Amino acid sequence: MAVKDWINKRGFHIRGGFQKMMRCIWSGQQLRVDDTNASSESLATRDYSVSGYSSRAGEMVETKADSSNIEEAESSLRESGYLNYEVRRLEYQKGNIEGALHVFEGIDVSAVTSKMKVTLSRRCEQNRRRSESEAAPAMSMHAISLLLEAIFLKAKSLQHLGRFGEAAQSCKIILETVESALPDGLPDNFSTDCKLQEILNKAVELLPELWKLAGDPQEAILSYRRALLYYWNLDTGTKAKLEKEFAVLLLYSGAEASPLTLRVQMEGSFVPRNNVEEAILLLLILLRKFLLKRIGWDPSILDHLAFALSVSGELRALAHQVEELQPEIMERKEQYRTLALCYYGEGEEIIALNLLRNLLNSRDNPDCVLELLLASKICGENMNYIEEGTTWARKALVGLNGRCWQMVSKANCLLGVLLSAQSRMVSSDSQRNLQQSKTIEVLETAEKLMKESDPYIVFHICLENAEQRKLDVALHYAKQLLKLEAGSNVKGYVLLARILSAQKRFVDAETVINAALNQTGKWDQGELLRTKAKLQIAQGQLKNAD
Repeated sequence: MAVKDWINKRGFHIRGGFQKMMRCIWSGQQLRVDDTNASSESLATRDYSVSGYSSRAGEMVETKADSSNIEEAESSLRESGYLNYEVRRLEYQKGNIEGALHVFEGIDVSAVTSKMKVTLSRRCEQNRRRSESEAAPAMSMHAISLLLEAIFLKAKSLQHLGRFGEAAQSCKIILETVESALPDGLPDNFSTDCKLQEILNKAVELLPELWKLAGDPQEAILSYRRALLYYWNLDTGTKAKLEKEFAVLLLYSGAEASPLTLRVQMEGSFVPRNNVEEAILLLLILLRKFLLKRIGWDPSILDHLAFALSVSGELRALAHQVEELQPEIMERKEQYRTLALCYYGEGEEIIALNLLRNLLNSRDNPDCVLELLLASKICGENMNYIEEGTTWARKALVGLNGRCWQMVSKANCLLGVLLSAQSRMVSSDSQRNLQQSKTIEVLETAEKLMKESDPYIVFHICLENAEQRKLDVALHYAKQLLKLEAGSNVKGYVLLARILSAQKRFVDAETVINAALNQTGKWDQGELLRTKAKLQIAQGQLKNAD
């Protein structure tokens, strides 16, 4: 996977943030106005309150803004059909949100968006070329702020009424207008107009949420990409929030994201090929931001990253990230357990076992039931560590002390597997029989403690009964296992066929193998074909077994 190389080679660079945003227009269920600074107060939002729709017409508002800008803004709003102030105030006073929204509808968007695009484009050019300022802008920035705010309020009102698709389309107009006027992104000094910057920030955050509420994950994905790939002058906290939300959407939405367009792909850069890789990229960026102390620690970032790297088979990369974390972020016990799971998943059982030994042999970690169970499982897969594994399993049972019956059941099963392995190493028949009876007793205890049948426990109790030649009991558990797994595991078919073969029911055993061959892919048929060949040899069908 290309992620691994990218982790080692790719650097991270975060562009600078902007001035601190003003108070949110929406707070809970209310859409309010910050009246502490009358110069930036929007004529479009004055007197607006969703919950009460109270008018503040009686209050005296001291205006600090230039009167010509206000007049121009009001003129632009009236000409474009956005607001009829008397009707608007009347509807607000009545508390009729649908009536208030009706004032926003029937808007001639194209009549004002073209002017806004020209003004924004000229504003950017004037900032770049101070000498070429002969062309007067079509509108003032104050008027643009009011117009965009009116569109934003319409989107919020539609959201409040549950019309999420329409709200998203309304909000999308804001971003498309700015993107069209400034294709290279907002200039660095654009944040000097705090009100306009605030509206853009809110629109960038709102749009993907609206698409998610509308049940359109594809549009939500495109909106998140637009928010992160275009330079909106977002501060580090807002951008980190969007990156995390996007990663969560990619991992758990179930919608496959479309490939990134060639326009945003840079030569030599890492290009995600699917949802998981794109989510990993975002989460690694967040992790790097934390290591650089640009954002605070969020434990869910590592949880999502662990899931993403696990499903993509990159457990060693996950281990590398965990090793880089500072001690105060992750407790030593959790860190060692996570690393042990990563190396165990990568087939490095000895490294995983050594990590667990370091943890379990320390007196500072008295309660390590999960670690004890993992250590006993690893030991049960290696004949050289059977005795040690038995010790760990018994300690886990003592530590549990009946607190969690599911875990007690699992611990008994692991102990049974270890005792079964020990019985095969005993030379005396009497000792072997004694060990085998203990094994069956422990495994049956594990089965009784199960609230729901566990295929792992059923498999091992079936296998132990088969090895002790208790074939009828083993056959019962083999059929139960096949039913539990719904035929999804080749081991269940092979075990059932071998038990039938031990009962001299070769035809039935071959029928089971044939059924398994019809339900499995070619890559999983090796063990089934070998078993079928052995069954045909047992029946004297040597030519068919070739």
